[in-house]
Amino acid sequence: MPLLEPDPDALRPAAREAGPSPDRVPDRQAQGTPEPLRSDLVALLGADKVLSKVSDLVKYASDASPYRFLPQVVVVAEDIDDVSAVLSYAHGKGREVVFRAAGTSLNGQAQGEDILVDVRKHWAGVEVLGDGGQARIGPGTTVVRANTTLARHGRVLGPDPASAIACTLGGVVANNASGMTAGTTRNSYRTLSSLTFVLPSGTVVDTAEPDADERLALAEPELCEQLLAVKREIEADTDLVARIRAKYEIKNTNGYRLDAFLDGATPVEILRGLMVGSEGTFGFIAEVVFDTLPLDRKLTTALLFFPSLTAAAAAVPKFNEAGALAVELMDGNTLRASVSVQGVPADWAELPRTTTALLVEFRAPDDETRAADEEAAARVLEGLDLVAPVPSVTNEFTRDAGTISGYWKARKAFVTAVGGSRPSGTTLITEDFAVPPSKLADACASLLELQQKHGFDAAVAGHAAHGNLHFLLAFDAGKPSDVDRYAAFMDDFCALTVERFDGSLKAEHATGRNIAPFLELEWGPRATELMWRIKQIIDPDGVLAPRIVLDRDPRAHLRGLKTIPKVEAIADPCIECGFCEPTCPSHDLTTSPRQRIVLRREMMRQPNSSPVEGELLESYGYDAVDTCAGDSTCKLACPVGIDTGAMMKDFRHERHSSREERIAALTAKNFRVVEASARLAVAAADRISDRLLTSVTRAARKAVRPDLMPEWLPEIPGAAPRRMPSTSRVGAKAVYYPACVNRIFGKSEGKRGPSLSQAMVAVSARAGKPVWIPGDVAGTCCSTIWHSKGYAEANKVMANRIVEAAWGWTAGGRLPLVVDASSCTLGIAHEVVPYLTDENRELHAELEIVDSLVWAADELLPHLTVLRKIGSTVVHPTCSMQHLGDVGQLVAVAEACADEVVVPDDAECCGFAGDRGLLHKELTRSATAAEADEVNSRPYDAYVSANRMCEIGMDHATGRSYRSVLFELERATRPGRQTTSR
Repeated sequence: MPLLEPDPDALRPAAREAGPSPDRVPDRQAQGTPEPLRSDLVALLGADKVLSKVSDLVKYASDASPYRFLPQVVVVAEDIDDVSAVLSYAHGKGREVVFRAAGTSLNGQAQGEDILVDVRKHWAGVEVLGDGGQARIGPGTTVVRANTTLARHGRVLGPDPASAIACTLGGVVANNASGMTAGTTRNSYRTLSSLTFVLPSGTVVDTAEPDADERLALAEPELCEQLLAVKREIEADTDLVARIRAKYEIKNTNGYRLDAFLDGATPVEILRGLMVGSEGTFGFIAEVVFDTLPLDRKLTTALLFFPSLTAAAAAVPKFNEAGALAVELMDGNTLRASVSVQGVPADWAELPRTTTALLVEFRAPDDETRAADEEAAARVLEGLDLVAPVPSVTNEFTRDAGTISGYWKARKAFVTAVGGSRPSGTTLITEDFAVPPSKLADACASLLELQQKHGFDAAVAGHAAHGNLHFLLAFDAGKPSDVDRYAAFMDDFCALTVERFDGSLKAEHATGRNIAPFLELEWGPRATELMWRIKQIIDPDGVLAPRIVLDRDPRAHLRGLKTIPKVEAIADPCIECGFCEPTCPSHDLTTSPRQRIVLRREMMRQPNSSPVEGELLESYGYDAVDTCAGDSTCKLACPVGIDTGAMMKDFRHERHSSREERIAALTAKNFRVVEASARLAVAAADRISDRLLTSVTRAARKAVRPDLMPEWLPEIPGAAPRRMPSTSRVGAKAVYYPACVNRIFGKSEGKRGPSLSQAMVAVSARAGKPVWIPGDVAGTCCSTIWHSKGYAEANKVMANRIVEAAWGWTAGGRLPLVVDASSCTLGIAHEVVPYLTDENRELHAELEIVDSLVWAADELLPHLTVLRKIGSTVVHPTCSMQHLGDVGQLVAVAEACADEVVVPDDAECCGFAGDRGLLHKELTRSATAAEADEVNSRPYDAYVSANRMCEIGMDHATGRSYRSVLFELERATRPGRQTTSR
């Protein structure tokens, strides 16, 4: 064991409010995947594709649903061959297989009790076909990622679920998820052109192939014959045909798509329809081709407030008739809970409980059509009885993009915002039903009565334009009385929806474990038995996803309900939705923010010092704490702002010995010496071969724990100049603070021209905005060095020092403080605040901290003359820029310097995180893999960002040379003939 390795017990939960949970992982599973299952799959696929530790199984046991099932093993499939091999093995051994992509499903579809196959990690990709009319998409691609690419072609996908930031297209198709605007005409069933899938037998079908039916008939003759027999049987029953057609006049994802037998003429066409909404029970969807839709960019939107739920529901048909594309409903509970979402007016917390809002949006291709939409909307408004209970309510239509974005942010945060405000320790149930839109008002009134009868105070929201509502219930799954109350509610709710309104028990979330016992109630015995028969035809051995769609157990929806033990306050509101996962640098390497919380909750379920807890703690140090970049982009993605990165920093602090804390504090107190020594070390290292330095640091990392000893990378630049450029305080328009990283590290090897500080000084003077560099910046820092590692005392020392120094430099905040590294700007502007004394917090409030990008874009560019441009540049927006909201300024400066500016569609946090990329270079390699592939797909004239350590990380990831965009701005505006300083 390396020296100074932390004790895993340091992260052992100190206290548990309750005893061991009934759904805890039992001791017998502490060693993870049993034999011979583990060995068999390792021999079949390779060890790197088989996850078998109990921590692996636990982190895949939870998804966004209220259920929790522990798989026996997790397979990370890379291609169709892997999927086919797993299916073949399952057939031979009598095992079961469930496919999981994003894990955002709300009814337990992504959970299995045997072999779980991860089909997200290696399955992303978007190929735009033709002029954008179609797109070929991998099943692991998120909806947002696909739409980002399509937007450049003026196109968009039809399905638009609220979880688009995280849910993947494989799951969208498998569940026929629709969303705010898809309704029954823009969903997957209606807009899917073709798909490639793997049947349980291993047969691969591409429905786009001209000879697909001939190939299937040769491979699966009995399957084809039986599918056609079912088709003939359905078509011969006129009552059944009428019933099927009627069921799909409104949104419906409950059960299998029986209309596939009416819409498809051949076995392949039938299977193409059946795969949509089949929830992984018929096969694996390996690729999809969508017919895309026009991206109408001319919007007019309003958030309209009504006195009651029924009053709002009654207005829905009027907006439908006026041509609104979206009419979204949010009740009082939803609106009040939404105040936890950044940007939502605080006074919504004071809204009366009965208040309900409609989010109404018209989308048009041109201004003329938008004007007509606005006239139609105005006519509807004239007849409505609206209310304005709080000052922020306007009840007006707007074209303002920022306002519209805020409305949609509040609406899309429905599940997470309401779930985050639920009582601690309770499980969240998300119900999803549809009725004919004309019956929506009556359905809302009946739902309110039903909630009151069973003692629930649910939050209600949904796609009112399509008669589709969602409501959330919270109860304690560890209490039998609460489970019984939920069961009684479900019996009454399902009967009400079907018998009174002839509605759909699942409109867009798919059947799942939640509604499987009620399938026959909705569809009747004839259609339900046909569904069982179809499952037997396609999957005769029952290999795929048993009990997900079909289950004869009337209490199946009560099996596997997960308890939610209380964890650290910062993470306790988490509902495990998974919105945070795509943005997390480590999600493809070790764990995601959701999984870090899931693992912590399992520790809380365990009795103290249980074998399972011990195994979880042993893995948690590296998998969760060490490989967290601490960039807190999870906070940006989470609708309620859960900052798992901050929790990991707290855990780092808990693992420190008192000696480590004292040493860290000494480095902060004596940072002037540390800084000078670091610059000298970098200068000395510049004279030693990279190979030798790499060998020496690797050897040292074997002796001392890797989280303390960085590994030398060839991309590390030489030392910065010893002296800062000469500046004057007299006449300065701002104080320029060169970050310590830019005082230590200089330009990349081979780069000529000025240093970063010289470029900043020169270009500011050129714009008539001279800056002043204080003579005593050495020994100061933004404090991120210590903050990111959880060194509490050192963080306090430097946080207070930099604020006191900045106060003096800026003459009490009279001048702005311009910082030339985005992470340092974030540190000084925001992250130091909790660690300041009361007096220094008051001083900080008077400071104006400005990122160099904002200074360049807003203050310098308007006064500069661009004399020369390069052809192309690719930019890397850092996570700090996302927090600061200045990615737009990075792009603006780049656009001033280049004819073509590209922001990679896959640009995310690089994971370098100060020095974390030196401590765990595998983190940066994983975090940047997709972006690096995109960047290296073509050459660019320049590669720019605005944070030195991130630039080093991107150098290492891409083999290109990144540098601050300020260098390009200085070069582009430099008087005289063009030089070759780049």
